[in-house]
Amino acid sequence: MVTMQDVAERAGVTKQTVSNVISGRVAVRPATEARVRAAIAELGYVPNLVARSLATGSTRTVGLFVPTVSTPFYADVVEQVEDALEERGYRLLLCTTRLDGERARRHLAGLTSRSVDALLIAGDQGLTGHLPLLADARFPVVLCAWESELPAGFPVVTIDYEHGGHLAGRHLRALGHERVAVLASPAHGARVSGFRRAFAEDGITVADGSVHLAAEPTFRSGFAAATEALRAAPGTTALFATHDLLAAAAVEAARALGRPVPDGLSVVAHDETPAGLLSRSPLTGVVLPKREMARQAVEVALRAVASPGTPAPAPRLLRPELLIGGSTARAG
Repeated sequence: MVTMQDVAERAGVTKQTVSNVISGRVAVRPATEARVRAAIAELGYVPNLVARSLATGSTRTVGLFVPTVSTPFYADVVEQVEDALEERGYRLLLCTTRLDGERARRHLAGLTSRSVDALLIAGDQGLTGHLPLLADARFPVVLCAWESELPAGFPVVTIDYEHGGHLAGRHLRALGHERVAVLASPAHGARVSGFRRAFAEDGITVADGSVHLAAEPTFRSGFAAATEALRAAPGTTALFATHDLLAAAAVEAARALGRPVPDGLSVVAHDETPAGLLSRSPLTGVVLPKREMARQAVEVALRAVASPGTPAPAPRLLRPELLIGGSTARAG
């Protein structure tokens, strides 16, 4: 079995230097670190994680909660978190809540007694009421992709979802649209508020009756809700969807009703894949900085691990951008 001492001798450094490179807790000159990592690769050295955990009190493991890994948004978040952790010598422990409150509660309760150095929670659906379970956690907890009211006492790195809705609304106003509909998931209140604010700035009210809720962010649910919305208000010239799957469904619902996009109806998407993979041409959509959010959340968590007891930093709110595609046009 290759030992840390073997690596040190091959790299021409001390055993402590090898330990510093592996742990990442002490800065090592880049040239020296490169030699150590080359020696680790050449010798096939694998650290004894159990022994190291007992000696240091650290597992070099960070937990991550996500609602699902079946959507592009959370798949990207998971990949970026894992990459950022690996760069710093940490491993990822992944849990999915699947939007099941009881499943989330069980996972959180179990994690408080498990050995992780920190916990990241991405997405607030079904989790807000369970945060008190973490009050006595022996590790820092960082929230990200949080859309509802930010809870006190936790570091937060999230996206300005309200600003995303506002970007969508101002784009449609610049194209002259006044008669609009909103296709939304019940959890996307901030996005709807931002959209309404964009129209209110021009003295136009987006009425409650113009906001149609999809039971869940799926193509089938979105198609049904969009069809209902367009039939209820045939004079609608534009639609804002708070999720890309809903937007893609709205495009197909409009076509089925003889209203091709964008000449018969403009559609703006928010979230996930701004290219609109399920549509026939790229959608105009709000692009979310999800990978940057994930990377910053890891940085905040590991900083808390290195400096326990420090006050939670102010929330970080990252701003989305609007990508103009082929699904919007001037109002006729």
